[in-house]
Amino acid sequence: MIRTVLGDISSDMIGPILLHEHLLFDIVPPGTPGDRQADIRAEDRWQVDYRANECAANAVQTDVAIAAAELAHYAADGGSLLVDQSIFGLARDPEGQARASRQSGVHVVAAAGTYVEAYVPEDLRTLSAEALADRFTAEVTDGMDGTDIRAGLIGEMGCSWPMTAFERRALEAAADAQTRTGASISVHPGRHDTACAQVLDILEANGADLCHVVLCHMDRTHPDGTGIRPLVERGAVVEWDFFGVESSHYWMTDEVELPTDLGRLRLIRDLAGQGFGDQIAISHDICTKTRLRHWGGHGYGHILRNVATLMQRLEFPPALVSALLRDTPLRLLNMKENPQ
Repeated sequence: MIRTVLGDISSDMIGPILLHEHLLFDIVPPGTPGDRQADIRAEDRWQVDYRANECAANAVQTDVAIAAAELAHYAADGGSLLVDQSIFGLARDPEGQARASRQSGVHVVAAAGTYVEAYVPEDLRTLSAEALADRFTAEVTDGMDGTDIRAGLIGEMGCSWPMTAFERRALEAAADAQTRTGASISVHPGRHDTACAQVLDILEANGADLCHVVLCHMDRTHPDGTGIRPLVERGAVVEWDFFGVESSHYWMTDEVELPTDLGRLRLIRDLAGQGFGDQIAISHDICTKTRLRHWGGHGYGHILRNVATLMQRLEFPPALVSALLRDTPLRLLNMKENPQ
């Protein structure tokens, strides 16, 4: 059973899945100057994309009609379901997600939880782990943000480096909520090579099932693959979710050299060859306008339209392709009503 914004559906109804995207979002860092409503002109589009975090308008997309059109493009490329990990703090819009899903025919899964502390209002930052767990659980079982639209995933739970006390409590709460609901947890780790291990330590100590935990952003946290094997040996799923980003400049820091799509696939092929093929997830993590088709970007269909061909070039076994495009995200999204 998959919990979508239009209700629970059988997993038999699902084809290719994108596990980590943003459909309707405002990810502008608090306090960032600039006009959020400014137009992105065609002649500026490449430069805005190259330095993605410097343009406030690029990090906001709340137009439901555009979201529906982007989903329709994804469907035309063969896509079936998209997970919008725009959790609380990133302008989560359950009703907008539902309208875009209904208009496009693409299944959409929404997410419970909270992003990094800087994006969370003060009244939530002071909540206890127990209160946060109650909140996250209700978002899965009852509805989000005053609606009856329920989340089907917890996260991407936001973590900074170093992790704040609030973010630690939120992770503890996510583990509790997972135990209560059966939902998987997705985590945005801090930008440090020990951040993922710290996340797993906290989740495991609070009873989380690490086989249903996804560690996002391997592309920037472990760009050359070093340090990933110990994470999968603990049972976690590791996610390369910058597909479509092939740039010499990583907009968050000059200290990281991101892999290309072929580089990502080579790392994935090597890890799968070590026996961890069913613990790998892939996605685009689109969170800027310039990566969407409406603004000349690759859109949500890039993996199906282009990366699948690269998998063939690298002679990926069919079972691995199936795991990456459907089987592993489907396993993570499958839920039971009362796991306890």
